[in-house]
Amino acid sequence: MSTRPRRPAARPYRRPRRDPVRILAFEALRAVDERGAYANLVLPPMLARARAAGTLDARDAALATELVYGTLRRQGTYDEVLRECVDRPLREVDPPVLDVLSLGAHQLLGTRIPSHAAVSSSVELARCVLGDGRAKFVNAVLRRVAARDLDGWLAELAPPYDDDPEGHLGLVHSHPRWVVSALWDALGGGREEIERLLAADNERPTVTLVARPGRATVAELTEEGRAEPGRWSPFAARLAEGGEPGAVDAVREGRAGVQDEGSQLVALALANVPLTGADTRWLDACAGPGGKAALLAALAAGRGAQLLAAEKQPHRARLVARALADNPGPARTVVADGTRPAWRPGTFDRVLVDVPCTGLGALRRRPEARWRRGPEDLDGLTRLQRALLRSAIESTRPGGVVGYATCSPHLAETRLVVGDVLKGLADAGGPGAEWIDARPLLPGVPDLGEGPDVQLWPHRHGTDAMYLALLRRI
Repeated sequence: MSTRPRRPAARPYRRPRRDPVRILAFEALRAVDERGAYANLVLPPMLARARAAGTLDARDAALATELVYGTLRRQGTYDEVLRECVDRPLREVDPPVLDVLSLGAHQLLGTRIPSHAAVSSSVELARCVLGDGRAKFVNAVLRRVAARDLDGWLAELAPPYDDDPEGHLGLVHSHPRWVVSALWDALGGGREEIERLLAADNERPTVTLVARPGRATVAELTEEGRAEPGRWSPFAARLAEGGEPGAVDAVREGRAGVQDEGSQLVALALANVPLTGADTRWLDACAGPGGKAALLAALAAGRGAQLLAAEKQPHRARLVARALADNPGPARTVVADGTRPAWRPGTFDRVLVDVPCTGLGALRRRPEARWRRGPEDLDGLTRLQRALLRSAIESTRPGGVVGYATCSPHLAETRLVVGDVLKGLADAGGPGAEWIDARPLLPGVPDLGEGPDVQLWPHRHGTDAMYLALLRRI
């Protein structure tokens, strides 16, 4: 009879539990990482498909949304924590593994999910999408992350404020140092105000709708109790918490759309500048994806004017054309480069040029933008912004008005661009432009500064950080 000890029976293999919420969140992060996609563009159709297939309900969709946006907003902070918990440089960790770790870190440090559930669900996700070997690595790292809460990690990792204000605020509020510095310069004020702004960038924004004039009303958007009137724009309605734009009939039919209230205010201010003489030809020189163009076109139609919406990128021009479909008056879309106009100088009475920018004003909605842009991007962007503004002024008739807008408060993209262009036109000795005080054209909106331009802020106005300068061609 053999005296060898018996080997313990091998554990039967257990298939990993598939969690549709976390798998969808992981796939959204991979799209953001691999394809350079924006979460606010890729996540909604993913959620819609999952709900149509019956794999997610409304509560699941809300959790998936929180996991994706929360992970992206806090990416910088979580990266610093993970550096302390991983035994190699983060650049040597495969990106899919890092996405699973980041999702786990957010559940541990940024939600109320119990630690054991956050770790175990992340390990199961790793088994599903990465394999058992990497799941063990994920388990080991997240157990180290779980040793402290977020405040404990920040106390250990953040430099003291008095020694390094930008570094401290950047880690605590998860913004790159250069972004903290740029926002602080634009905002002015002390520590309390910049902290309020950075905190607002990490809050989930309210979804705001626009009732396009002549096609829908705010009363229609609010009558079912799914929304309430906006704060500043007469065409704005704010969706209730958890409300879905696609559930609103007017949105599905294109008579209303999703548009931040700051964006609405920019279009309204341009439309309401008093003019002498003709007021029949309006231009949106950088119209994609079409939100401001749709509002301007509807306003123009109510006055017997016509909007031309120009967009350089054909796929974005198609979005503009879709937004302008069924406009109550004439409106046209053209594929055209605003720096090399397809129209004669002095053609238009009102011109909007909402220029490409760093997007630092919309970090609530596009949190990944803070990690994609760098100060080295500014040279190319500001050259383009100056060229577009010069062309917009040249496209405007004498006495007409130009609105220069950016979704960035960075001074290099706002006042400095406008100042440089106006000085260049004056030095050239030809037709130029002069400032118009934009503040009276945003009635009821407080804290607009000393003018003549306007800078909106998330923490002050509840809008994106839109900038507007209004200029009259002379």
